[in-house]
Amino acid sequence: MRPLTGIKVVDLTTMVSGPVATMMLADQGAEVIKVETVQGEQMRFIGPPHNGVPSAYFSCNRGKQSLALDLKLDEGKEILLKLIETADVFVQNFRPGAIDRMGFSEDVLRKINDKLIYVSISGFGEQGPYSAARVYDPVIQALSGATDIQADRATGRPQMFRIIIADKVTSLTTAQAITTALFHRERKGKGQHVRISMLDAMLAFFWPEGMAGLTYADMEFDARKVQGVMDLIYETKDRYITAGAVSDKEWRGMCRAIEREDLIEDERFSGSAARFANADERKRITAEEIKKWESAEILTRLEAEDVPCALLLNRDELLAHEQITSNDSILRLDFPGFGEVRQARPAADFDKTPSEVAAPAPKLGEHTRQILSDLGYDAAAQQKFVDAKAVRVLD
Repeated sequence: MRPLTGIKVVDLTTMVSGPVATMMLADQGAEVIKVETVQGEQMRFIGPPHNGVPSAYFSCNRGKQSLALDLKLDEGKEILLKLIETADVFVQNFRPGAIDRMGFSEDVLRKINDKLIYVSISGFGEQGPYSAARVYDPVIQALSGATDIQADRATGRPQMFRIIIADKVTSLTTAQAITTALFHRERKGKGQHVRISMLDAMLAFFWPEGMAGLTYADMEFDARKVQGVMDLIYETKDRYITAGAVSDKEWRGMCRAIEREDLIEDERFSGSAARFANADERKRITAEEIKKWESAEILTRLEAEDVPCALLLNRDELLAHEQITSNDSILRLDFPGFGEVRQARPAADFDKTPSEVAAPAPKLGEHTRQILSDLGYDAAAQQKFVDAKAVRVLD
């Protein structure tokens, strides 16, 4: 049995922030019913499909059931409201106010199911000048300071993360919040409304070191002056590596590894504070020395001195890396119609209730008939829904 076995999640989310959150719950055993339009959500059309399912959609929606409804029709609304009666969690990421206009506000659903965990994901929150604006990941990166954190140190030009980091940080925040709300309900017997904005999730994610200069109002400083400290990428004779020395012991080991023991007593680097203040010079010298070595040799020397270090892996090297294979970090799964499918193993390793990638992502409307049957609709009633174009089925 997986940790969330017995929990039913009704998922009206699209794109990435909501779907990845509910995908994690599905891995942990929740029954996740993905409610889509009869045309299918936008992620179904991004990237080339394999067995009718693009890879990004697969990775965001594995393990779910697909119920395709036209929620503009009364028949579609009826089905969703009936589904809510036995749900534990309802998740939506429409712009604020849209779900109310559709007829599925918290007040409406709470009358049907007072223990429901009602989750609303938005870009900016439910108030303020941006609340009604359309949003994608780059907009949140722009407003959260991400582009400032990533700015090129030489030119000052802002840069974005080359992944949809805001969406996925929001996903992690949402999944954690849902399980917390479920835990509270177990203790107190009450559902609640959980509101999460992508902007808030990113600010919380960046704050500890990314916003260190803003933490103490009486000691505010410009973090951009030291933002390159974590950019520990070094070129060797044959490829790039990373290596970092924070403690005095690690710095001494670094100096021995690169055969610059004279730097150990150098006043510019004698102590963490001094190395931090002189980070540019320290990194310049370190880079010059590391460039004299082959990657394998310098990594062996750094490892012998217990200095944190590693090769910079290309994505196509991940599958064969010894640490990743030792951890079974990448699953190789065989699903009918898809062949071998590779997915990252669920990161939380429960020893009593392990997570599992139990099923592929669904095709549009793949489970519509089964879900309608589970709700008590007989074959004749189901056909009426089909004829009315309130549902889409995969026959």
